[in-house]
Formats: sequence, structure tokens, C-alpha cells
Amino acid sequence: MEVTKPWIDDNKYKKDRLLEAKYEAELAKKFLEDGLYRNAAGKAFQAWKALLASLSVDYIQEISKYFKRRMRDGRTVSYAEWIVAIMPTGKMASVAQILDKILDNDIEAYTDIAIKLHEFQYNGLDKSGEVSSYPSLDFVKMDLEKLLKEIEKYLVGNP
Repeated sequence: MEVTKPWIDDNKYKKDRLLEAKYEAELAKKFLEDGLYRNAAGKAFQAWKALLASLSVDYIQEISKYFKRRMRDGRTVSYAEWIVAIMPTGKMASVAQILDKILDNDIEAYTDIAIKLHEFQYNGLDKSGEVSSYPSLDFVKMDLEKLLKEIEKYLVGNP
């Protein structure tokens, strides 16, 4: 399945990314049940990233107020459209902050959890808190369950 770009077909792009979020969340739940916490964290992060991209489609105009430049390689796609299409990890917090300002729905807090889980996926546990926010698997599990529950709420509202 190839994901449609938002500047080609907004609705299909949203549906594609919601489907991606659904599948990634299902895998995250399965990995969590099996005790594969780092794999679950990675899949939960990917699910949230896809969901954030899907939610962002309706707010490209607002996002473009903050990301004003055009792509450097001469394409006519705006930077905001590219961000929504790709949803780079480094822009997720900013996009979430913009959406949270508009929607007032805690999307920024859940994005922070997703990013912490992404860091955990790569760095594992860290009792000192220097390379990972998680000193034990108990905290990882709590955040995974919280994020997956929130993803499910969005998916139920967008069948």
C-alpha cells in the first residue's frame, strides 16, 4: 500500500494514515502482551506519528503559518505540506503544540509520551535518566497503555 500525499488527496491521505495508526497500534498491543517493550514502544510511536499526520491534514493552513519556507529542491510543495506528509520526528512536538492550541485536546502531552517511548525504543531503560526517561519497565508499560488507549479513542471516532 502506498500512502497518498496530502496535497494530492486529503481524504485518502487521512484514511491511509489512520489505517497505518490502527495496524501499528495493534502490533504495539501484541508486543506489549508478549513483554517485548522496546518493540511495543516503537510501534506505539509509529502509530501516534501516523495519527498526528492524519490529524494535521485539516490544519495545514495553520501549520504553514509557523513553517513558512518552500522546499529547497525547487518543488512547489510547501514546507508545511511536506511536514504533514512525512511528519519528521523532529517536528512532531511543534506540530502537536500547534494542534493543541487549536483543538485543546492534550495532543501535545501524548506526543511527548510518544517521543519518550521512541527514545526508550533506541536507548532502553536508564536508572540515571540521562539517555532515557524510563528508570523501570513499570513506567514504560504505563505510558504504552496510556498512549494506546488514546490512539484507540481517535480510531473509534474515525472508522
